[in-house]
Amino acid sequence: MIKWAIVTGGSRGIGRAICRKLAEETPYKLLINYHSNHAAAEETLAEVKALGGDGEVIKFDVADKHSTLNALESWQKDHPDAIMEVVVNNAGITRDGLFMWMNSNDWNEVIQTSLNGFYHVTNFFIQGLLRNKYGRIVNITSVSGLKGTAGQVNYSAAKGAIVAATKALAQEVAKRNITVNAVAPGFIRSDMTGELNEAELKKLIPLGRFGEAEEVAELVNFLVSKKSSYITGEIININGGIYS
Repeated sequence: MIKWAIVTGGSRGIGRAICRKLAEETPYKLLINYHSNHAAAEETLAEVKALGGDGEVIKFDVADKHSTLNALESWQKDHPDAIMEVVVNNAGITRDGLFMWMNSNDWNEVIQTSLNGFYHVTNFFIQGLLRNKYGRIVNITSVSGLKGTAGQVNYSAAKGAIVAATKALAQEVAKRNITVNAVAPGFIRSDMTGELNEAELKKLIPLGRFGEAEEVAELVNFLVSKKSSYITGEIININGGIYS
């Protein structure tokens, strides 16, 4: 039997950093999910292999239930010996704007990707985790989901819901040796923050800088390891002190 870890949105940014770290530090084969950028996903896989790891890329939109189920069912059929032990729900998008001008598409797309994406992927694998009586689920939320951020009512709502879902699911599955935790990054240097005014925003951060995707990956790596076996239902901030 081969043990696997899936990372949604694994082709770039924080997701890619998580894939690299898991390749370095864990025995898992990696299932690297991407939505549209096949070249970026293949780059991530090449980096994983260069670090001594192994894995595959898989294309589906976590926001789309049928796309997700079709892709995962097909993958599972092709890998009858696979045991999925780790689920990292990283995929997310932003559609920022003041709520008074926010259209329904911008609201729904963010909710569908961050919140429903968590449901679609985790629900697919949860019965297998329960049968095997072991698992690690790590959800990437955000400082916006904890304190709320003006101009991000949709994103704050989606990530805040992930916080609550993490705490609730952790209680349901703990007896089967499955932990469920969330990581809440602040300003992390990545594609998603590329257009922000870093020089001005870092003045708000006690540590005086943006974080690096690799720093988030280190925390995720700890949470998927056996070293974190007594931690569940927790939301761990990684934000340079901007909010705690």
